[in-house]
Amino acid sequence: MTIDLPGARRHERLRNYPPPETWDHHVENDARAHPRKVPREYMLIPTTCFNCESACGLLAYVEKKDLSVTKLTGNPAHPGSRGRNCAKGPATINQLNDPERILHPMRRAGERGSGTWERVGWDEALDDIAARIRAAIVEDRNDEVLYHVGRPGEDGFADRFLQAWGVDGHNSHTNICSSGARFGYTLWGGYDRPSPDHANAKVVLLLSSHLETGHYFNPHAQRIMEAKQNGAKLVVLDPRMSNTAAHADLWLAPWPGSEAAILLAVASHLIRTRRLATGYIRRWVNWETYLERLHPDAPRDFETFLARLESDYAPYTFEYAAQESRLPAERVEELARIVADAGTRLAAHVWRAAAAGNLGGWQVARCLFFLNVLTGSVGTEGGTSPNGWNKFIAHGPNPPEAHERWNEILWPREFPLSTNEMSFLLPHFLADDRARLAVYFSRVYNPIWTNPDGFMWIEALTDTDRVGCHVALTPTWSETAAYADYVLPMGHATERHDTHSYETHAGRWLGFRQPVRRVAMDKTGQPYEDTRDSNPGEVWEENEFWFELSWRIDPDGELGIRTYFESPYRPGEKVTVDEYYRYVFENSVPGLPEKAAEAGMAPLEYMRKYGVVEIDSEVYRVDERALTAEELEGAEADEQGVLRRPTTPDSVPPLIGEAGAVGLRHEDGTATAGWLTPSRKLEIYSTALADFGWPEHATPGHLESHVSWHRVDRDAGELVLMPTFRLPTLIHTRSGNAKYLNEISNTHPLWVNPDDAGELATDDLVRVHTEIGHFVARVWITPGIRPGVIALSHHMGRWRLHEDDGSRWVSGLADVTRGDEGIWRLRYRDGVRPFASGDPDSSRIDWEDTGVHQNLAFPVHPDPLSGMHCWHQKVRLTPAEPDDQYGDVVVDTRKSRAVYREWLAATRPGPNAEGLRRPEFLMRPVKPKRRAFHV
Repeated sequence: MTIDLPGARRHERLRNYPPPETWDHHVENDARAHPRKVPREYMLIPTTCFNCESACGLLAYVEKKDLSVTKLTGNPAHPGSRGRNCAKGPATINQLNDPERILHPMRRAGERGSGTWERVGWDEALDDIAARIRAAIVEDRNDEVLYHVGRPGEDGFADRFLQAWGVDGHNSHTNICSSGARFGYTLWGGYDRPSPDHANAKVVLLLSSHLETGHYFNPHAQRIMEAKQNGAKLVVLDPRMSNTAAHADLWLAPWPGSEAAILLAVASHLIRTRRLATGYIRRWVNWETYLERLHPDAPRDFETFLARLESDYAPYTFEYAAQESRLPAERVEELARIVADAGTRLAAHVWRAAAAGNLGGWQVARCLFFLNVLTGSVGTEGGTSPNGWNKFIAHGPNPPEAHERWNEILWPREFPLSTNEMSFLLPHFLADDRARLAVYFSRVYNPIWTNPDGFMWIEALTDTDRVGCHVALTPTWSETAAYADYVLPMGHATERHDTHSYETHAGRWLGFRQPVRRVAMDKTGQPYEDTRDSNPGEVWEENEFWFELSWRIDPDGELGIRTYFESPYRPGEKVTVDEYYRYVFENSVPGLPEKAAEAGMAPLEYMRKYGVVEIDSEVYRVDERALTAEELEGAEADEQGVLRRPTTPDSVPPLIGEAGAVGLRHEDGTATAGWLTPSRKLEIYSTALADFGWPEHATPGHLESHVSWHRVDRDAGELVLMPTFRLPTLIHTRSGNAKYLNEISNTHPLWVNPDDAGELATDDLVRVHTEIGHFVARVWITPGIRPGVIALSHHMGRWRLHEDDGSRWVSGLADVTRGDEGIWRLRYRDGVRPFASGDPDSSRIDWEDTGVHQNLAFPVHPDPLSGMHCWHQKVRLTPAEPDDQYGDVVVDTRKSRAVYREWLAATRPGPNAEGLRRPEFLMRPVKPKRRAFHV
């Protein structure tokens, strides 16, 4: 059966899905009753997956007889995932039915980490938390309120309540995830990540395996395979033989940190052979600034620029790249030929891996996009666009006014160019007495386990003088939740509302995550007051939680907060979540009201029906979009052609871009939207880097990594540990509560090349020594990792302090102790074992491996420009000692502090010469008024 869906094109029509007109009443036979035919009646209600950032569409099968959710499959109406899901989507059912999930608000009844809890009512918890936040605001201690989010799963809502509170307290995980790549891309065009048009590419060039294991895994993977079926070449640079590399036409396994050198050799080849899109470069690259800053005595014409560019990049030969990467020069040359033949159809992407692993890793992203710029494959069919062209953020009613605060614990002066908040340095900043926190929210985040230097996090979170109240907003127990004061249960993918949009392909869509049982209650006329009435236990959703908490912080409206959480339809009354999204869909989503009307529905009804709306498709060359008369009104061109409107200190820069800038006036007189950089062009020379004290890195270049082969003493047994990959079946913390996923993936080997193994054999225990301690792992001897490099994925090493702390599908009981000498130790008392619960499968567990919590033994490595934690570690491998046990971790946090200070000393603090804390065009959550940008 082929069905047509709203907005679907012919090649996106899907087979074997129930047609949408039957979703309110779908009948299928019970598979467990086979061969008997036992019909079951369902409502199929769409939502979106919450298990990675792809936000793929899901259809929840809600049984009519009791409104139970029995399974989740793909949503064929979703333009990004197109009805297809990876293992993580259907495994959502495990998270919903997990016998260990948190169902009621809990308050600690003993010391933090003691495992002693008591149930508490939502009202009591809300009143206490609200009183603490209100006191901080009234007493001008706004910076003592911090919201720390892991996987957001939504766009913009957190900014709303923090802006309303007057709190510059948005803290994210981005600087341990992707800020290296974001920084490299932002310097080029103002957008912080790429959006490759994989399906139409002639060449797909990927650095790392992360795309097939994490971000956009499913939407990108299916389009990459479409490209291969159409004859495209797939090229992968990764020191490890990943699933993606196994499908590659060319796999290069370079020495970690040499990737920029390889890409620059390709760029030099393109320039030298003039395989260039010269018309595109002349119009859209700030080549005049390049000449002015680097060659001030040269003539200011384009041919001179090309000549100087060729001479500047001439040292990046194939031989140079081979020396840095430890690869044969002819392999680099092969890559150059492939890229040159791609023309304008080069789809390229880097996310974590090289950009996240290395000092200066941001230059890897900068050099990768350099190839797109040189070939003119920017915004083209089969090329690479910026994410902002293929992403849409919806906004709610009555947005709060920007405030003037600048929280230096998140945006410290040492890192004026950091892509996102310096969140992973928080324990060190607290230890430096830079700040104290009154209320710290960890929201679907597990920093003790996920971040480097986890014992420093334990030191911070057990110090009640430094962290007054820790509130963990989480669906599941975690290593971090164990050290909270309140653990408040929040919903999974089928139990909450969010809007979100991601750059999955050359189009734009807006997805709608929704609590499916609540929607079913609406359809069947069953009453409820809020989402708690449709979720198990007292599980809530965050949007309603923030509505209620904000109302209680400002019950009489005296602080001016409550007004931003009042109904747009019932003045003075608290907004409901239905009213909030009704407003969003009626007023801020282009084309949605018209599509809904055509289907005979209201916009909210349409989104509840389909779970997504396609806003537009075939989106290319947005930089050439002609400015409208309204956009041009009041704008004047400066000497660079940038069209600007007048601004004041009270103006607010957009999320990315500068206040007042609207576009670019070209030499031919046309006025187009352009890019979001200061020049509104693609910046081969970044004036921001130069003006903030880094002129030597203002152009794409190769920065020597802290783990380059020049700095690794192989004769002394030193190796590079690569911890920046995970398996495509796992989800960081949350897969701990998905039994299907743990049954698939439940081992944690340390990859070691035979050349480095010596007398070691597979399954031998080894000590891996880092700068601050060691951990004990089990080796796997494999040629799938290049010599000199070892690798251990980030997906296991889970532990709990007490028997009933949860996540027993994947965690082992452990002792965490700190000796008198200040050295921390983690040792497992028991591995994963079967356990009794309401789910009979828990007694059938047949795996034991807990994995190794390697991140505990990593000190912080903050890149001085991007702020990215540089994950790769220079390590030594020795046989395990007689008293060692698998999974042991030993760390001296005094050494952690020393490494922190060493890396901090490499920074060049702001402000710049004009007193600017940070360039306005860089992305920043909760962006304040312009006056706050100045010291």
